[in-house]
Amino acid sequence: MKIYVTRKIPQSGIDKLVAKGHEVDVSQKDGVLTREELLAALKQKPYDAVLCLLTDKIDKEVFEAVPTAKIFANYAVGFDNINLNDAKEKGVMITNTPGVLTETVAEHAFALILSITRRIAEADKFTKAGNFHGWGPMMLLGNDVSRKTLGIIGLGRIGSRVAYHAVKGFDMKIFYYDVKRDENFEKEYGVDSTGSPRAQFASVEDVLKNSDFVSIHVPLLPETKHLISAEKLKMMKPSAYLVNTSRGSIIDEVALVEALKNKIIKGAALDVFENEPALAPGLAELENIIITPHIASATEETRSKMSEIAAANIIAVLDGQAPPNPVLQK
Repeated sequence: MKIYVTRKIPQSGIDKLVAKGHEVDVSQKDGVLTREELLAALKQKPYDAVLCLLTDKIDKEVFEAVPTAKIFANYAVGFDNINLNDAKEKGVMITNTPGVLTETVAEHAFALILSITRRIAEADKFTKAGNFHGWGPMMLLGNDVSRKTLGIIGLGRIGSRVAYHAVKGFDMKIFYYDVKRDENFEKEYGVDSTGSPRAQFASVEDVLKNSDFVSIHVPLLPETKHLISAEKLKMMKPSAYLVNTSRGSIIDEVALVEALKNKIIKGAALDVFENEPALAPGLAELENIIITPHIASATEETRSKMSEIAAANIIAVLDGQAPPNPVLQK
């Protein structure tokens, strides 16, 4: 059968599709296809499946461009780039690649926490510019991470793993918010030397008020867009740091720029942005922020596994079986 892949991905997944005897066409453009390019590409052949990326906006018009497609396999955990109502109307299966990037994204989130707190990016720039002329007791002072309080907003797979690194590696205390309380999570970490619980369930507001670091791990939904607003930023400690590896629109970036400029919070570290790849005006000029280009899952191991999972979803559907990772089935 015929499969279209909207951008070059690690070869391991492509090899799985080819090994099954399928014909695979991969976009040769080194970048995201424009709307017009995507529609034109899908009309070239009667494709039976499409392997798409989170940068592809998939809706009714796209489904109509390739009416023969049984499945759109999203190369991502999130699927806010796909209109599920349109997919349901057209009878198209939607899958994603969950689980595989939990460790990798959690590692990146913690790398951002350490980097912004210890001013790693600033220090690197400072040293490479030839400004280091010898050790000084007041030079590039940062903050400790150990035994501080980490706020987790969204205690899914990734949020839970970030909490694990925080407690086990840095003896931190956890305040967390999720749609429901996880008492097993709380029991896992018990109490500290003072008898206080190491992990506490709290409202978003209380997480923000009590945490030295806040790490965001919620999906982008209508109710989570701009969850971190100007009002919410003012609830945080002036010494606190904000980290986001989920979706950019969770944070009101305009409000964040103002909060960083006016020292409402001490710093931030972002891997995702509201209008990727564009940054909010003024964001790139700030010294108290670290910015990485949506690379939280960018390891050779994880991206290859994502490729293989997306391929496995396609193979199952084309074989007439249920996909391993359905978001929407017929």
